[in-house]
Amino acid sequence: GNASGARRARKRSSGESPKRKATDTEEEDDQTEKKYRKCEKAGCSAVYPVCFASASERCAKNGYTSRWYHLSCGEHFCNECFDHYYRSHKDGYETFAEWKKVWTSNGKSEPSLKAFMADQQLPFWVQCTKPDCRKWRQLTKEAQLTPALAETYRCGMKYNNIKSEGPDQCSQPEDLRVAEVSDSWWHSMLILPPLLKESPASPFLAAYYPDCVGMSPSGSSSSASSSELKADAHRAVHPQISGLSQYFQPFYQPNECGKALCVRPDMMELDELYEFPEFSRDPTMYLALRNLILASWHKNCKKVLTAEKCSQHIIVRGLVRVRCVQELDRVLQFMTRKGLINTGVLRVERPLLPEGYRSKNVIIIGAGAAGLAAARQLQNFGTAVVVLEARDRIGGRVWDDTSLGVMVGRGAQIVNGCVNNPIALMCEQMDIKMHKLGERCELFQKGGQATDPTIDKRMDFHFNAILDVVSEWRKDKSQSQDTPLGEKVQEVKKNFLQESGMQFSELEEKVLQFHLSNLEFACGSTLDKVSARSWDHNEFFAQFSGDHTLLTKGYYVLLHKLAEGLDICTNCPVQAIDYSGETVKVISSNGSQWTAQKVLVTVPLILLQKNLIHFNPPLPERKLKAIHSLGAGIIEKIALQFPCRFWDKKIQGADYFGNIPPVPEKRGMFSVFYDLDPQGKNAVLMSVISGDAVAAVQDMEEKDVVNECMKVLRELFKEQEVPEPVNYFVTHWSKDVWSQMSYSFVKTGGSGEAYDILAEDVQGKVFFAGEATNRHFPQTVTGAYLSGVREASKMTAV
Repeated sequence: GNASGARRARKRSSGESPKRKATDTEEEDDQTEKKYRKCEKAGCSAVYPVCFASASERCAKNGYTSRWYHLSCGEHFCNECFDHYYRSHKDGYETFAEWKKVWTSNGKSEPSLKAFMADQQLPFWVQCTKPDCRKWRQLTKEAQLTPALAETYRCGMKYNNIKSEGPDQCSQPEDLRVAEVSDSWWHSMLILPPLLKESPASPFLAAYYPDCVGMSPSGSSSSASSSELKADAHRAVHPQISGLSQYFQPFYQPNECGKALCVRPDMMELDELYEFPEFSRDPTMYLALRNLILASWHKNCKKVLTAEKCSQHIIVRGLVRVRCVQELDRVLQFMTRKGLINTGVLRVERPLLPEGYRSKNVIIIGAGAAGLAAARQLQNFGTAVVVLEARDRIGGRVWDDTSLGVMVGRGAQIVNGCVNNPIALMCEQMDIKMHKLGERCELFQKGGQATDPTIDKRMDFHFNAILDVVSEWRKDKSQSQDTPLGEKVQEVKKNFLQESGMQFSELEEKVLQFHLSNLEFACGSTLDKVSARSWDHNEFFAQFSGDHTLLTKGYYVLLHKLAEGLDICTNCPVQAIDYSGETVKVISSNGSQWTAQKVLVTVPLILLQKNLIHFNPPLPERKLKAIHSLGAGIIEKIALQFPCRFWDKKIQGADYFGNIPPVPEKRGMFSVFYDLDPQGKNAVLMSVISGDAVAAVQDMEEKDVVNECMKVLRELFKEQEVPEPVNYFVTHWSKDVWSQMSYSFVKTGGSGEAYDILAEDVQGKVFFAGEATNRHFPQTVTGAYLSGVREASKMTAV
């Protein structure tokens, strides 16, 4: 019936007069002039609508009805079928009423009869899986579409798996209405947005109204409990989905905020609106697809997520399913390009993006986390990439050392906040377990006495209160009114003690110094260089939440996996980048030259500050100013291996313990000791040197630094014999020619905006990545990795 309606519409447009079908009754014969009625929807292309419902015995089929109800340009139902469900004395009324009850208790949208027809009565459409066919077929009204059927469907297939006899079913023409669905106007003529049933996203989104996130209120399996969830609006429930990593929380729960890399499942984000403006008025179809894709990726992040895998989970009635499957490709490509899916250590056999998105070739300078992340993404997208690395190893400021019997990161080793962290994603992809760091950190004083926890708590409160006052102070301050954080902290503290008449005891003063040393560790600098106005500029953005963990296997295993199959030239320091011509020329210090369409620079900030790479033409003034308004922070590490775990009895299984500085000048000297094998047998402690202490050890011999450290340990464990270390190392990042720093910070008079300016490309040819280009997550491997993903996305779009 439907196909004949479309055929007649085509005849009409070719100028032929419509042939009237034989009628069943004399009475209808007398109404020739009333035989057909057009759809009243302005712009509807169906000249002779056909009723898909056939619910009423008096269904108009493709004949006359007093009114057609329009769902889409190819889908209408007649007034008789409307009455069949809508009038309380008719047979279908109870079915409609039952459905309405379920819809109202779970959903937010109007449970209209049109919604009922779209949700319950429209036939399903399914695509033939034969590669040389791919035609769309309408299933019979009784047939239910399942992911399994969508995955295996072939033209003419019978649902009890009996192959149909007769001629090749794929040769049958496709329904003419399918071709219309691709036209842009078709979507605007849709009366109701598609609401998916049994979406992979539904277990993640039980606390939302299904129809607000693109799912049908009648088809959500979790609907029984969902009304209770919604009644309690303050409960942000994180559904624990079996088999899913606890660190995967792609969606915000209602009333939740401030979590990095979370999306609002009921709203389009700015970059999505920019890419898909056609969904700005009604984003339902986009949200349904995006949420389905994100949920599917988090359920299995070890394999490439393809449109084929997703499309079989698009369960929605009517021709709109054809449109959803067509749109899916674009949404999937956008999310892949952005690094929201198909990312991490994944390696692909076929390019993830079509040719139009690929640069011909890209050169990446630096094989640290940022450079490797960008290279892996670009290669997966189908771009030819060469990575040039000055050292004889990859990893940059990630450098793992196994010489002490356990993995010790000479550079980074801790993950701060694992929820949605791409590091946690890569660990999941590689089946690597992270060690969750406990909260407990006992503070020991000179002489080995443990500090009363109430004193620690009180000084922690005062320390945070001081920083809160600094936050208040800066609210109305311009950049030119900035002042060093150290000065400001002292001023606030002095005012507080004067106004309150309080006095800190000698021990309290020392505990405060311990907290200040932690702040210097976080900034990578003495506080007299750090901006009081912008020291924590990234805290204004959503940060990673959840556990802090120690990568017991080190970061290097992840970076090594990222680097697999990439073209990396080590011992290849870059001297000059000439982007004055059509292509970019890169010259290394050994005289070798490369050319590419685009170049990505991922070297540490200080190397840009010291002009180690010559740019032609010179970098814009705005960028140079930003480069110099950031500081190159530095911390050093010491690791010691002992013959036995002498600290066990006193520490009682904690992951770390603190050292109260005896005098303020010593506050950055070994303030925290980390046990690098807390549940194991190895006896390895690692400590950090920060603040003024960095300069103090800079020119000392390694063994002298170790002696200083041993003095501290013997003081903290005075009641027992502390053995000599059997092995040790001390880092020298400040003297490492290709690093010369640990991580960036905002200098006095600078601002967080410098990170954004540093991230800007120059002429669409020279791009920048690295932790010092990531305003949201600076100072971390995570930030560096994400900056590489960001630039790969930018280079693909430019």
